[in-house]
Amino acid sequence: MKVIWSKFALKKVSKTADYIETEYGKKSKTKFLKKVFHITELLENNPKLGQTELLLEDAPLKFRSYIIDKYNRIIYYISNYSIEIVDFWDMRRNPEKLKKEFVY
Repeated sequence: MKVIWSKFALKKVSKTADYIETEYGKKSKTKFLKKVFHITELLENNPKLGQTELLLEDAPLKFRSYIIDKYNRIIYYISNYSIEIVDFWDMRRNPEKLKKEFVY
C-alpha cells in the first residue's frame, strides 16, 4: 500500500526535526528522520503494524498509531488503497488535545 502524508503531519515532523537539529545537531536530526521514514516503509508492507488509537476510538475512521520514540507517534488510518498519515503526535501533550484536533 502507498503511504500518503498529510501536509499537517509533514509540517509537524519537519518542526520536530528542526528542533532536534537545534538542540542536538544535524546528525541527530538525520537519525530521527531516517527512523520516521523507515517506519513509514514498514507500514507500507504491514498497515496494521500500529495499534488502534484508543483516544480516537469514537471517530468515524479507525485510527491507528505507531510509536516512533518515547516522545512521538504517527497517527494514521487505512483506506482502500493507501495508508493516510494524518498526524505526528508529541505524546507529552495533553491527550484531550488529540481529540480536539480530530473533530468528529
